[in-house]
Amino acid sequence: MSPFGAYLFGALLVVAGLAFGAYLLNVPPAWIGVGVIVAVGVGVMLATTRTRPPGAGRTPGTGYPPERL
Repeated sequence: MSPFGAYLFGALLVVAGLAFGAYLLNVPPAWIGVGVIVAVGVGVMLATTRTRPPGAGRTPGTGYPPERL
């Protein structure tokens, strides 16, 4: 499994656990759905930023990130 898949799988497990806990606390289903959508979106954004391919964002030939203008 790729690092992206593993990160996303873990994030989905956390979201499922939080949604189940909200259900047990009698939170209305509409709000559980809103929370799940937001949490999955955050999980996808974090997974894409944390699992870059090796060397991505580096200046070729150096080991340093490109300078900002």
